[in-house]
Amino acid sequence: MVEITPRLSIGQVTERTGLSVHALRFYENEGLFLSPVRRGAGGRRVYSEDDVAWLTVCIILRASDMPLPVLRRYAGLVREGTGNEEERLALMREHEARVVTGRIGRLTESLDLIRFKAAVYEDLVDQGSAAAHHCHGPSAPAEGEERSPVPRREVPAE
Repeated sequence: MVEITPRLSIGQVTERTGLSVHALRFYENEGLFLSPVRRGAGGRRVYSEDDVAWLTVCIILRASDMPLPVLRRYAGLVREGTGNEEERLALMREHEARVVTGRIGRLTESLDLIRFKAAVYEDLVDQGSAAAHHCHGPSAPAEGEERSPVPRREVPAE
């Protein structure tokens, strides 16, 4: 028995992935698909479940700020097949380091600021004070003192 692979239209893929038609075409033009996008009757693009699964990987990697050239290189390595797992691993480890030092670091700083501000407002609410003008952040550092980009304050763990 011949197994028939479901063919998905560009509209169905946009619904399933959240990508726009423009973004799908962009991914195709950038060479990010693992195989050429097939065309159905009338030249319309048709996609497989494998295409959708791969797009999901691409979407997650892009959401983690993986640069397009790196994603393109990764797609190329996957297309090549087995034998380049060490290079794929190195690529993922490098990206992991960028995510940890970059994005997670920025989010941690943001969370620190949010917790600081919440604690200041909790103190003001608890005091019933009208001293709201003092809750914008720490005072300026003394001469020669380094200022942290995010105010540090002990905040109880949630």
